[in-house]
Amino acid sequence: MFSIANELLSVFFSRSCLACDSDMLANEQHLCTHCRHELPFTHYHEIPENPVERVFYGRVPVRQATALLHFSKDGVVQRMIHALKYRGHTYLGIMLGDWLGHELKQLDTYIDVDIVIPVPLHPIRKMRRGYNQVDGFGKQLARHLNATFSKNHLLRRRFTKKMAFKGRIDRWSSLENTFKVKNPASLKGKHILIVDDIITTGATLEACMLLLKNYSTTISVACMAITD
Repeated sequence: MFSIANELLSVFFSRSCLACDSDMLANEQHLCTHCRHELPFTHYHEIPENPVERVFYGRVPVRQATALLHFSKDGVVQRMIHALKYRGHTYLGIMLGDWLGHELKQLDTYIDVDIVIPVPLHPIRKMRRGYNQVDGFGKQLARHLNATFSKNHLLRRRFTKKMAFKGRIDRWSSLENTFKVKNPASLKGKHILIVDDIITTGATLEACMLLLKNYSTTISVACMAITD
């Protein structure tokens, strides 16, 4: 009876897949079965010297770095993250954090993470959007790793324009003196996991990492996706 009611509800109050906008069946959540099967997982957390780690070679020391998914233009991951960032579907970040957290907690290299810190939004941008799209992702990773989630240690003090079409040098110039660390003494000697949504050139993460490494921290990185 319950399943029949669910089927009827799915007909009259159809829910759309957040990646392809097709109507979902009653037993599907957030993404349709087809889009779930199309998700391009990287499995980089299983690969030493993976492409995410190589982004930072010669730039800033990083203990471990990974991204859950491959990001390609007009692909399923782009549509998912667009829904997360601009359409208020914050539970997508929670879902992605849950998936990656389940994998990372089985690895010795991540299990000693002390603090998970999201790349912060400027207060103006956060006020406009209503949330930081990385928070749910970071909270789930912290839960799986038995770590502290902190939005208060790393702050963005400069409002920067969107940098989707900028190269690494231009991005870096835009990010100079953008971030600041609050209460740095509490970070000393900690293993910090910095989290973000998409890694392209790595300039934003690099700016955060260079600032945090001044306080004798060990730094790792985890992102939702990496651009191909």
